[in-house]
Amino acid sequence: MRITRTDLAGPGTGAASLVVMPGNPLTDDNWANEVTDQITEFVGTVRQKTTDNAIVVVRGVVFGLLAAFIGFALLILFLIFATRGLQSLFNLFLSWERAVYVSYFVLGGILSIVGLLLMKKRTSAF
Repeated sequence: MRITRTDLAGPGTGAASLVVMPGNPLTDDNWANEVTDQITEFVGTVRQKTTDNAIVVVRGVVFGLLAAFIGFALLILFLIFATRGLQSLFNLFLSWERAVYVSYFVLGGILSIVGLLLMKKRTSAF
């Protein structure tokens, strides 16, 4: 309730009346709970619009980098295993020295064809 003064010019000056005023800590018993709920709701809204989106972005960056590093390591290991496997396969038909060179040529040819196909699929920047 709000304390208001009546018109001081009239008779009975100084008389006061109680009027309900929302949000007044002196007269509203539920004021602390309402203000706490408003602050909690506001902080939750700000967090939802800022922090939650930032967390999603940072997680995407971290997991994307992790996937890129693991993928790059797996690609290198695949190339090493493919080279060694081709060398062992060609060693059945050729001498070891020739098997090494032929495996390099075969794997280099495969990678060149893959590179040419990827270059053909690219779009022009201009």
